[in-house]
Amino acid sequence: MRIVDVTTTHLHAPDWPANQDATIRHPVAGRAALFVHVKTDEGIEGLGVCAPGARALIEGSLKEILLGQDPLWHEKLWDDMFWRVRGTGRKGLAFCAISGVDIALWDLKAKTFGVPLYRLLGPYTDTVPIYGSGGWTHFTEDELVREQVGYVERGIPRVKMKVAKNFGRAEAEDLRRLAAVRKAVGDEVEIYVDANNGYYAKQAIAMSKRFEQYDVRWFEEPVLADDIHGLAEISRATTIPVATGEHEYTKYGFKELISRGGADIVQPDVGRVGGVTEWLKVAHLAHAYNLPVAPHAYQLIHLHLACATPNLKVVEYLGQTEQGDRLWYTEFPEQKDGWWSPYPDRPGLGLELDPTAVRKYAR
Repeated sequence: MRIVDVTTTHLHAPDWPANQDATIRHPVAGRAALFVHVKTDEGIEGLGVCAPGARALIEGSLKEILLGQDPLWHEKLWDDMFWRVRGTGRKGLAFCAISGVDIALWDLKAKTFGVPLYRLLGPYTDTVPIYGSGGWTHFTEDELVREQVGYVERGIPRVKMKVAKNFGRAEAEDLRRLAAVRKAVGDEVEIYVDANNGYYAKQAIAMSKRFEQYDVRWFEEPVLADDIHGLAEISRATTIPVATGEHEYTKYGFKELISRGGADIVQPDVGRVGGVTEWLKVAHLAHAYNLPVAPHAYQLIHLHLACATPNLKVVEYLGQTEQGDRLWYTEFPEQKDGWWSPYPDRPGLGLELDPTAVRKYAR
């Protein structure tokens, strides 16, 4: 079997409101995704997904080194792509491009063997816990509470909200909003807070002391993702676990983050870290340090990877991503009472793009 083509489909639905967190300066309206199609001479096709900005790299740079190769040799193909982008970027869109192709290769591989991806990977379980994620800083307090309570009413006993509003300049408001959510959801629901890089280290330490009274279960990206020293200082200073990693790339980046004590909960993103191939290595690295994994975004892909991860903590379930997924795909498995399982009998990721959505939203 050989790769005969690599193409992309960019879908964009413009009429969706923009989201705001602590450090988004220029919110962009709409929902968008780039889908990667790896096609073979045996008619088997893999489907991947990544950031839309990676399109030019995939079609203009990675495609030519993939054509004619055996798609099952995922380690060789990953290495070829890694060195192909050596001069393009060691982080950012270059690795988003690799990630999208790699996800498609794993989807194709599982389809070749006729099994769901999680079964190909070697499952630890077939059902995983999720948390309801959102809590955007542009929400009014009433909107924030309504969203967070909405997750609980769907049976999800874990929620996440944003803090560090306006680059950390609204500390009192952060605390009022957290207090309102805790009061609304009750004492039995786990609350996670996400600062999206918005505080400074000393500020984050001070805020963490105040968050403790609300029984916050993790403090996500309290400072700039590259401030590993600051992350380690915060981790040592608070009883709340520090969760981070969504803006880290490759096993090499996570080696530095973990070995220097910057993460208590490791959050690799399959759409950035380097795809399934690299995500699994990061999860194993975290396991070697006895750290839990809680993947960021790309929830339909992470559902499969999470089932093969013994040190999994929980899977992020973003409301805005759910909205997009309902638009892009014909269907996908539904969560039930905060637990989620892949389709047990559909090969690969078990996902198909909706032809109507492709016709309507393709760019």
